[in-house]
Amino acid sequence: MKQNVVRIMKNSLAVAALSVSGGVAHAQSSVSLYGIVDDSLRYVSNVGGHSLLAVTMTHGGRWGFLGSEDLGGGLKTVFQLENGFDINSGVLGQGGRMFGRQAWVGLSSGKWGTVKFGRQYDPTVDLVSPLTADGTWGATFTTPGDVDNNDASSRANNSLKYVSPLLAGLQFEALYALGGVAGATGAGQTLSAAASYSTGALSLAAGYLRMDNPLPTAAAFRSTWAGSSDGTFDGGPANIGYKTARSIQIASAAAQYVIGNVTFGLRYSNAQYLPDAQSTFTSKQKYNTGAGHVTWWLTPAAALGLGYVYTHASGDASATYNQVSLGGDYLLSKRTDVYLKGAWQHVSGEQRNGAGRLMPAVASVSDFGGYTSNSPNQTLVSVGIRHRF
Repeated sequence: MKQNVVRIMKNSLAVAALSVSGGVAHAQSSVSLYGIVDDSLRYVSNVGGHSLLAVTMTHGGRWGFLGSEDLGGGLKTVFQLENGFDINSGVLGQGGRMFGRQAWVGLSSGKWGTVKFGRQYDPTVDLVSPLTADGTWGATFTTPGDVDNNDASSRANNSLKYVSPLLAGLQFEALYALGGVAGATGAGQTLSAAASYSTGALSLAAGYLRMDNPLPTAAAFRSTWAGSSDGTFDGGPANIGYKTARSIQIASAAAQYVIGNVTFGLRYSNAQYLPDAQSTFTSKQKYNTGAGHVTWWLTPAAALGLGYVYTHASGDASATYNQVSLGGDYLLSKRTDVYLKGAWQHVSGEQRNGAGRLMPAVASVSDFGGYTSNSPNQTLVSVGIRHRF
């Protein structure tokens, strides 16, 4: 009996070894492990009437697998699984999902493009956001509340995406996510398309994103967001009162120009939160955002950044947000850097809170929703270290 157990164990180990070695030996198949470990010491003013000092993430920890297999004839299988986590507690991000950041599989052709199935970012995140300050400096430079999804608060479940090959500097993407409601194919669906163009020092991109909220199954009114996408409600008080919207529509565009060691960028977005009879608000809420940024590489290892974001809310509630951001980054190696980032925000007007009531607007820098101010002003400063692998 003991010999049989030993024989079975040896055979199992042999099969496992062949499986692993097969993946390594096949030169045209690959699986890569990658990730980011990032933590910082942060100061935030006006949090519940006090200043806050905490050790916390700036960009969020993540790790994932990226792989492909050559199928011949220029076709290959591709996949990506990406996990998000809190480095200070080990807790999973994105609502506790194992691979909440991305989880997709697809087929790719250099001639015809790529088709992907699964949980993934919409095309505006892929093509427009990289040309904004968020693409270089992260959330400290993004829109208040991330009302326009500039900081990729939302991913789409049950989605099909097409990515074109790069054609003379032009690329485009389209995505459709099924709502998953029996008997109502379009309920809770997500639609998105975007295109980008680069020539020399100039890069341009524009896109559109629509996310739908399904009808409630029993209650007379919705109580939250439940579409195929995550929505854009993790960024504090700027838009928390619109979780019951029938749909969110976002149009965005960005431009970037490089002169020597300096990069200049401009962007614009229009986000609309539309109600219906099941929403807890009755008038369309609009957010128009204009932003600019400059990044200057002093040396190949040191960069400085300056960003300004202006957001005007109108319709259901009227508010104006002004935010100035500064950043410095220094590369200790190709994979490790240290940074200092800060932002100051001032807001005026009214917001609708989570209970659906109008209230005087309060500041909350970028989309750091856990640091809602008790006043119209807020300052946030982070000093941290980040390692990529």
